[in-house]
Amino acid sequence: MRNETKKLEETSKHLPEHGPIDEKTGKEVLLSVRNVDIVFGKGDKALKAVKNASFDIYKGETFSLVGESGSGKTTIGRAVIRVNPCAAGEILYKGVRISGNIPHSLDREVIRNIQMVFQDPAASLNERATVDYIISEGLYNFHLYEDEADRVRKVENMIEEVGLLPEHLTRYPHEFSGGQRQRIGIARAMVMEPELVVADEPISALDVSIRAQVLNLMKKFQEEKNLTYLFIAHDLSVVRFISDRIGVIYKGDIVEIAEAEELFHYPLHPYTRSLISAIPIPDPILEKNKVLFTYDPSIHDYSEEKPEMVDIGHNHFVYGNSAEIAEYKRQREAGVPIKSITILDPNVPQEEKAAAEASIPTAREGEILDHPVHDTGSVWYKILSFFLPILGIIGGFIFRKHNHIRNYKACMQGAKIGIITFLVILLIFCLLLVLAVI
Repeated sequence: MRNETKKLEETSKHLPEHGPIDEKTGKEVLLSVRNVDIVFGKGDKALKAVKNASFDIYKGETFSLVGESGSGKTTIGRAVIRVNPCAAGEILYKGVRISGNIPHSLDREVIRNIQMVFQDPAASLNERATVDYIISEGLYNFHLYEDEADRVRKVENMIEEVGLLPEHLTRYPHEFSGGQRQRIGIARAMVMEPELVVADEPISALDVSIRAQVLNLMKKFQEEKNLTYLFIAHDLSVVRFISDRIGVIYKGDIVEIAEAEELFHYPLHPYTRSLISAIPIPDPILEKNKVLFTYDPSIHDYSEEKPEMVDIGHNHFVYGNSAEIAEYKRQREAGVPIKSITILDPNVPQEEKAAAEASIPTAREGEILDHPVHDTGSVWYKILSFFLPILGIIGGFIFRKHNHIRNYKACMQGAKIGIITFLVILLIFCLLLVLAVI
């Protein structure tokens, strides 16, 4: 079967009707991301935003990709729709490679079958186009209508399905609220009748009261049209109730993949536990006494053995070296749900509360904050370093030792300019002195 799949990847100019079947689960694999690296920039300025990412998405499911801002979620989503190129690895759709250079006919089929709902509904809609044209653009490009009456019928049916009215079709995006604009974005994607929808944080820019409506709308389309979602988000409280499976990504590395309830009951990787602990609790008293579980990357020692994604059973994948994987397996086989949230008793004396907080693992300040609170890079550091460059250089190295990178750069920049200015003045003085002697 693997040879047949490889042959299909190399020769196919069109998408097959069905994707390959996963031998373990018996489900149809719609999308496969295999060992994908995504790099921005070149040479010394190259930044690897995604590192060796691998996961499968089954037909008809919602696969959520969660992580903090800048972790690489959107980068992967944009690679799936062929906006971001892959530096290494490949992306397969129904067993056919769609990353890199592919035939024009296959490219059109990919665009037709994979649509995206963007995070910012204001920026993703053409402000100069009417809603009618925005929704119809894909129909025009692929000629997915028989005649003008058929196009109008499809557009009007779709605008009603997302909860708007046909008279809204003559208006422009700026005349709508954020929630209505997002519905227009969903209508634009759904009118193409895609099989896979990449939803890039589609509710993060919306009011809380509107989020449930948009999520219910997306769920309705999934049930009616057998859609598959790659749902990108950072809010685990939302992801838990809409996802079949969840992948957790940290700084470009996918660290854990599991079914939704499995992940919440047994969050094995410490970064997953930190994300779960950050979910707000509706009760203000409990929220006030909650202690966050903070992730410390320094607990991992990958100097001798490189980590890898391993299936520890229960369709649960975790990223780690052999010692960590053995511990994760032991915790999972124990069958005891792992606690990520700690609530301190408000009636406990302050001394005991402080001791309890101190006993909970925390990360070093430099690991949590890329720029500590007082790392402002103030212009006064530049001015002082300009007039006292030697002290500026010493101060800069002290700042660097404590991870105050902005202050370090300000001191070094001021000292550099100060030294150059001093040397220029000294050179001019020497030239004038020579001229005076001559």
